[in-house]
Amino acid sequence: MGNPLLVFWYRLLTSEEQPERRRRRSRVPTGSSSQASATIFLVMRRMRAPLIVLIVIFAVGTLGLTLIPGQDGTGRPWRMGFFDAFYVMSYTASTIGFGEIPYAFTYNQRMWVTISIYLTVVGWAYAIGSLLALAQERSFHQALALQHFTRKVRRLGEPFLLIAGYGQTGELLARSLDALGRRFVVIDSDSNRIDDLYLDSYHADVPGLVGDAGDPGHLAVAGLGHPRCEGVLAITDNDEANLAVAQTAALLRPDLPVIVRTVTPAMAARMQVFGSPTVVNPFDRFGDHLRLALRAPASYQLLTWLESGPGAPLPKRGELPSGGHWIVCGYGRFGREVTHALRTGGHDVTIVEHGEAAENDPDAIVGFGYEPHVLAAVGIERAAGFVAGTGNDTTNLSLVAAAHRANPRMFVAARQNKPTSAPLFAAVDLDALLVPAEVVAHEVYAQLSTPLLWRFLREMPARSDDWADSVIGRLTDLCGTHLQSLWKVRLSAADAPALQGVLAREPLRLGDLLRSPDDRDDHLHAVVLLVARDGDVHLAPPDDFTLAPADELLLVGEPAARRLLDSTLLTDATREYVLHGRYVPSSWIWRLVTRRSA
Repeated sequence: MGNPLLVFWYRLLTSEEQPERRRRRSRVPTGSSSQASATIFLVMRRMRAPLIVLIVIFAVGTLGLTLIPGQDGTGRPWRMGFFDAFYVMSYTASTIGFGEIPYAFTYNQRMWVTISIYLTVVGWAYAIGSLLALAQERSFHQALALQHFTRKVRRLGEPFLLIAGYGQTGELLARSLDALGRRFVVIDSDSNRIDDLYLDSYHADVPGLVGDAGDPGHLAVAGLGHPRCEGVLAITDNDEANLAVAQTAALLRPDLPVIVRTVTPAMAARMQVFGSPTVVNPFDRFGDHLRLALRAPASYQLLTWLESGPGAPLPKRGELPSGGHWIVCGYGRFGREVTHALRTGGHDVTIVEHGEAAENDPDAIVGFGYEPHVLAAVGIERAAGFVAGTGNDTTNLSLVAAAHRANPRMFVAARQNKPTSAPLFAAVDLDALLVPAEVVAHEVYAQLSTPLLWRFLREMPARSDDWADSVIGRLTDLCGTHLQSLWKVRLSAADAPALQGVLAREPLRLGDLLRSPDDRDDHLHAVVLLVARDGDVHLAPPDDFTLAPADELLLVGEPAARRLLDSTLLTDATREYVLHGRYVPSSWIWRLVTRRSA
């Protein structure tokens, strides 16, 4: 129950308001769910005429065999019953052909059977042709896929997240959630993306639906009304679609947490009207990151390292740009956010835009930022920083190359729009790179996987650059230059039973808790990034920090350190050795032997 969303659902299902919340869930439309199976029968109506033709042929053939007289073995007249006639028609029409039973047929019977054979061949050809044509129709495939998807969602027995949008952001986030063992359901309007979802190698089967995320019926089919749905992520590249998802979730499932993506402040304000969703704006976040990089390079280095996830190498630390103004190429939504962030930080900004978007800005120059006369006009040789922020990756690469040629000492930042351009941007020398999909994925992942990490990233920019440099030094000294595992520890009776008596009767310092059970003189290869206590947080506390019951600790370190720390939290004998240096028998046999020896 360490995950906050799981705790939320546990409290929801065990609270006294459960009947009322169930009534709220009943308002989720269910018509589309029944449509998943009804559509199959509607499409199967296409087979009505072929089936009627076959039934008529069988009925006429069976009736004819009962009316045409035959002869028994002695030559006396004999008429076939309905069951025998139907039996003969069945194996005749199906080309099995057992023979003429129970007696040899007369010429009249054989003529009738011959006519029935040709009629059934025509009937079967008509039915099979209609069936093959039906199987090739897209609507039939969609109906089958919808029924299969609905069945998989209905059978989910563990908490899952509803992800609206499987673009670059959705794929990055899905892989991260799958690595954590979290279940999720995906809905996207692009069938090619859903095909890619099924081709990706996830640990669990991921249901995917081709549908409009803004349609409440499609969201209901995707599991919005499912009791195991624990959250909604609206991360499509369409702000209107994300707004529709936030509205639907807020009105139909107000108890669900919602995380939504947008790139405009106006849309973020509209989203905040419906409930209290967590809004992630990648352009705004990059502006905050850029201000941090200019003010505190070590803090920016620590932030980007922690956001990259386990296994990421320590990024290069940028240098503070020299005095001078900034040049921003591209005055779209991203350019406006960056310009606002720079001017808020006290920097002088010149905008270069070839269109009409920058005409209202007195510091704007109309033109292309990679043209020599434009660079000369903006004073590129005296600039402190340069931002290539257009919506075209080719143009941004040209801007970066021109900026490096004109002034190699500048701080250069760029925006990457397409994932296929990643190798090209990695090859150029950049001090800051914005990939909107990665910013959103990292932000959402930090909130869902380790909420304490998200709290640390929010609180960290307020600290000094020297403080961030000391944290990086502690991390590299103990864990190396590649980020290790991140995990949370709660000093509660359930998660740390061995420490409850110690916390109640004596002060417990953080440095003592992080001693190695193998040799208490050695420090575990782990660093505590944050301690949360009663709503307050303490960032990177020192070793003499005193712990209290129910504290929550965010740690980063080697996996072996996590196992050793768990031993201290769970085992009394390990705790005594780590905290006090005393060897205590751990099993009842050794305790009995020790007691008798004493």
